[in-house]
Amino acid sequence: MPVFGDTSSRLYLFHAVAVASVAALLFGPAPRLSAQTPAEILARPDVQSAMQAIKTNEPHFINEQIRICEISSPPFHEDKRAAELARLFGEAGLKNVHIDHAGNVLGDRPGSAPHPHLVIAAHLDTVFPPETDVHVTREGNLLKGPGIGDDCRGLAALLALIKAMNATNLKTRGSLTFVADVGEEGLGDVRGMKELFGVTLKDQIDDFISIEPGEANRVTNGGVGSYRYKVTFTGPGGHSYGAFGLANPANALGRAVAHIADLQVPTTPKTTFNVGRIGGGTSVNSIPFEAWFEFDERSPDTGSLDNLDKRFKAAVQEGLNEENARWKDYRKHIGSSVDAAVIVAASCGSTSDERRYRKYCLRIDQSS
Repeated sequence: MPVFGDTSSRLYLFHAVAVASVAALLFGPAPRLSAQTPAEILARPDVQSAMQAIKTNEPHFINEQIRICEISSPPFHEDKRAAELARLFGEAGLKNVHIDHAGNVLGDRPGSAPHPHLVIAAHLDTVFPPETDVHVTREGNLLKGPGIGDDCRGLAALLALIKAMNATNLKTRGSLTFVADVGEEGLGDVRGMKELFGVTLKDQIDDFISIEPGEANRVTNGGVGSYRYKVTFTGPGGHSYGAFGLANPANALGRAVAHIADLQVPTTPKTTFNVGRIGGGTSVNSIPFEAWFEFDERSPDTGSLDNLDKRFKAAVQEGLNEENARWKDYRKHIGSSVDAAVIVAASCGSTSDERRYRKYCLRIDQSS
């Protein structure tokens, strides 16, 4: 069961980073002004007022986090939670609140100019299936519930940030768009982000922050690439006694998974793989017509990911070949065919340590 503990300190620490980021990105840069450090930005009276508002409103937004989390939002069924976020965005005073074609919820907080345009996002979906009990329990500062941290914490943080900026009349030179996005978990294939960057706000985003669980003072500037497959072995099938001797898709699957389990991967860059789901067959006394498994592989390095992908496919083929070779009588060597369908493909990538995020953090518009 996912656990999110120490809610108080995590909420405040995140917003120390978030408010400074928003201030740095959107109050500047202005070439006529001298540079400021992030610490100097945080020391500004208006930024300090916003931070104090976050502290004051903290109990309310922890309760909102729980309430939002108890609205079921499994992959491809985020609509109920999306409707609630759209309502909350409008209630908070955001402009142009709408839901795009993919299901992302967007709301604008205009500045004095359209750019720089910062998007700050958290995802609506959880990894859990529709039948999951989404009730949240609380023991002191410890919250337990499906998705309470990933990413109901992020959604609550969006709302808390909006309220703090509005309550203190924090004005920005550039503009800000808040997004509650879909398709981050499971087989979602980051479809929300693809729609956001490729269609909804194409060529309009200058900078982007996504809120995910983890250490509140950590900033990640790289993306882990992944491939996810559904691998299906098929054969003629038959009665377990009468048709014994036919190549069995379930056996081929087992052989392939055993070879996959023996794959060696580097620890640096961290490269991983996992067989997460297995299915197939119709009864205990029949040779299955098909057997399938779902496979996930990840790495922040394209070369390492592609190398693993090549060896994964070889392991699948080896399992198939071994199952067919098991039955030496050609009359029984009917064989299985295999289909490895890509269900998710996410690219690796990173931004430079000298990204404009860092440059913006050195300048702030004192007149705002």
